[in-house]
Amino acid sequence: MKNLLSIATAFVIGAGTLSAAVAPAPLFRDPVTDGAADPCVVYNHNTNEWWMLYTQRRANSETAGVAYCYGNPIGVASSDDGGATWVYRGTLDLDFEPGHNTFWAPDVVWDGEKYHMYVSYIKGVRTNWGGQAVMMHYTSPDLWNWTFQGPCNLPKKNIIDATLLQKPDGEWRMWYKWDSKTCHADSKDLSNWTGPETPDISDRPHEGAKAFRFKDKYWIIVDEWHGMAVHSSDDLENWTRQEPMLLDYPSKRRDDYPTGAHGDVVVAGDRAWIFYFTHPGREAHTRDHQNEIGNIPYELRRSSIQVAELEVTPDGILTTKDRNLPVDIALPTE
Repeated sequence: MKNLLSIATAFVIGAGTLSAAVAPAPLFRDPVTDGAADPCVVYNHNTNEWWMLYTQRRANSETAGVAYCYGNPIGVASSDDGGATWVYRGTLDLDFEPGHNTFWAPDVVWDGEKYHMYVSYIKGVRTNWGGQAVMMHYTSPDLWNWTFQGPCNLPKKNIIDATLLQKPDGEWRMWYKWDSKTCHADSKDLSNWTGPETPDISDRPHEGAKAFRFKDKYWIIVDEWHGMAVHSSDDLENWTRQEPMLLDYPSKRRDDYPTGAHGDVVVAGDRAWIFYFTHPGREAHTRDHQNEIGNIPYELRRSSIQVAELEVTPDGILTTKDRNLPVDIALPTE
């Protein structure tokens, strides 16, 4: 593939020749657990397909509290038609210690020779939100077979939700969630990291940052649990929040409500698509409840993956095209 540059979770690539197709709504539901969340969309050089790696929440398991969000592997789906349709392929084998443990929110970059994955890890399964989260580093030649490289030596502890971008000077920058803020660290080799103590984005609590370059500007979108806030920069150092937010209202497409959460972005030439997940059974993204035995009902647990096309308005606002209309998608392949 020509002009391939890994940034954010996804890849910025030259415009391809694949004809656009209409993406279904929802774009993808996990056929085993019905809990796909936190999508990471990456081009597989070995198969000439697009792969989606995601948190495979155990939404169809009757468990106490939020235990369905723990004890999950990383799920995999693939698309051979430019992102219009996806087929479930299974889960990644990432275990490096005994027990039933938790993996969340992968981010993958290609360094020209191999893939690097950064994934949040928590030991064990919990019924309430908590646990000491560690950012783990894996490498792979093919997106299937992963070698554990160990925990990342980042400036902060108890962190989740990595997103990476290669800077103009060739170094890599990772942003991650710490204390509901977004911090960063830099690396020359994707293994050794140094960073400042001061967060990049801290105006409002959030998680799930995604960084990318589109229309001659850098962007970071963050999940505020009622849509995504947008921040832009010309230099990767100074970030300006824009209004309005992204995906902060429902669309009329199936399962595309109430709001979009924890997304990924693929930029292809002058077009870009955002992949995100929804809780379509909820009135608001964070509005769930436990029944008489302490379980969250299934309809409030399940989640769907959706896609929307991004655009920048003449006055420089990042937004989505009309989400009530069908979404044309055409991710390039070789």
